[in-house]
Amino acid sequence: MRIEFAGQELELGDGENLAAALLGAGVTPFRYTPVSGAPRDPYCMMGACFECLVDIDGVTRQACMSEVHAGMVVRRPKVGQPDEV
Repeated sequence: MRIEFAGQELELGDGENLAAALLGAGVTPFRYTPVSGAPRDPYCMMGACFECLVDIDGVTRQACMSEVHAGMVVRRPKVGQPDEV
């Protein structure tokens, strides 16, 4: 399935865990912390730590608790950092 992450098109498997699929595609970081701007990537992969927060189709969600579907648009949450690849 084709999805968009931070303006870049990616081919990921339909129904795959979004965090795992993005990591497998080499996407990093997923977000930046609001206070220091430090880069963050998934840590626990089970929904406990919230390090994998991304905006999915305009809603902030945990990537590790989401599945890939065709046409989804994923972005880094806006916290004063540029939406870069």
